[in-house]
Amino acid sequence: MGAVKRGTPGGTRTRSRRFPVLTRDTARPEGGGRAMSGEHAAPYRQWPLLAVCAGVLVGLLVTIGQFRAGTLIIAAALLAGAGMRWWLPEVGMLAVRSRYTDVVTYGVLGVAIALLAMMAQPGPWITIPFLGRAVHFSVG
Repeated sequence: MGAVKRGTPGGTRTRSRRFPVLTRDTARPEGGGRAMSGEHAAPYRQWPLLAVCAGVLVGLLVTIGQFRAGTLIIAAALLAGAGMRWWLPEVGMLAVRSRYTDVVTYGVLGVAIALLAMMAQPGPWITIPFLGRAVHFSVG
């Protein structure tokens, strides 16, 4: 958008260095193109996102009966999303930010959920000593 210069004959327009008041468009994230060609139906073009969402849904349903197994399935779905974002050139709407940021975000969330699932009481599979002290310090 150009700004009108005052005091010039005819009010000629010049380019302004200010940010526009209204954003008209945003750039697509790297790798945010369709995962399949346009001749396929929309759900098929977004199969990476649907795969991650289906994995999370299955994990939530399993969590109703087996908490630890369900949360591990959710963690695996997020880690699979990180893997798809890293290796596939186009992942559709699974791409939200830059490739590096998406991989780190999905990976950290997947690992954190897996660790929390394995540390859940009763009968944790792993124990991390400094986390126990941190919880006792923050709670009591």
